[in-house]
Amino acid sequence: MFAWLDRFQPLGLLITRLVLGAIMLVHGWHKIFPRGSLYNFTQSVGHLGLPSWLGYVAAFTEFFGGALLIIGLLVPIAALGIAIDMAVAIIKVHLHHGLTGSQGFELPLSLFALALLILFSGPGYLAVDSHVGIGRGRR
Repeated sequence: MFAWLDRFQPLGLLITRLVLGAIMLVHGWHKIFPRGSLYNFTQSVGHLGLPSWLGYVAAFTEFFGGALLIIGLLVPIAALGIAIDMAVAIIKVHLHHGLTGSQGFELPLSLFALALLILFSGPGYLAVDSHVGIGRGRR
């Protein structure tokens, strides 16, 4: 009945990549670029019981992972990194706040699910990866 929608799958993957990429890019930007914020973020990661250097990994994963998703380059690596980043954020920061609310885990869970969707579906035909032989974009 809805088989005609299958031809729009590349568009759906493109929109998913662009939305997740933009959200992650902005979140990473706010952790990296305002002066002193990267140091503050790494210290807050250290207060979670994790090594402080993982703050650099998380911030750069969000920023560069988001940029790579927007471009459509190295999409599986970027999506996997973002999925791991969101899983850690849910477990270490948001879980005890519950599902909803300003600190709840509904947004990180949604971003985690989008990253897994992209990881399992491939970058889509409308990605650089599909045209340079990386990924499964030409289904």
